[in-house]
Amino acid sequence: MVARKLLHYFTDHEVMVFTSYSLEDIVHNRDAAGQISKWALELMGHDIRYIPYTTIKSQAFTDFVAEWVEVQLPTPDVTHEYWTMYFDGSVMAPGLGARVVLNSPDGSRLCYVIHLHFLASNNVAEYKALINGLRIAIELGTIRLYVRGDLELVVDQVMKESSYKSPLMAAYYQEVRKLKDKFQGIELHHVPQKDNDAADFVTKLAVRR
Repeated sequence: MVARKLLHYFTDHEVMVFTSYSLEDIVHNRDAAGQISKWALELMGHDIRYIPYTTIKSQAFTDFVAEWVEVQLPTPDVTHEYWTMYFDGSVMAPGLGARVVLNSPDGSRLCYVIHLHFLASNNVAEYKALINGLRIAIELGTIRLYVRGDLELVVDQVMKESSYKSPLMAAYYQEVRKLKDKFQGIELHHVPQKDNDAADFVTKLAVRR
């Protein structure tokens, strides 16, 4: 996903991947099959070096990050920067069910539409937007996240300020709680629909169509 989103960087520069896993052996395994072989084929055209954490002294790695951040980003302390996620779900818009907008600390914006191919209430659509948004954020490597949603009922349920009645809502609630545990820092807040970037995104999408 990163290689596709930042293709121009991967094309023009050597990419160093610092990891505690044997990714190089996995990607370069000639006996690999299925999804691994597809990933290996897609990445083979890039100049990628996999560097184990054990070969880097902790202070040297810290100095490297600090030096790179000072040049590339206006804020030197990236370890505490939060992404912002807006989610919105509605069964009123034809062909659409859930929308997610992720804003990175550097100002990049990623917009997603999730189609629901089954009958659902607005509450279910909102939960689908929230769950899929959290999963996308995790895939992007986000560890700190501000979450904004315009349906107060869902926000209250997740924040333990309201109870859930149906088994389906309880299942969605439990899934959100599991995903929240994968973040080092996460805050969920209710915002009016006019302040929800996900709702604004789908409005503009409908206009273009």
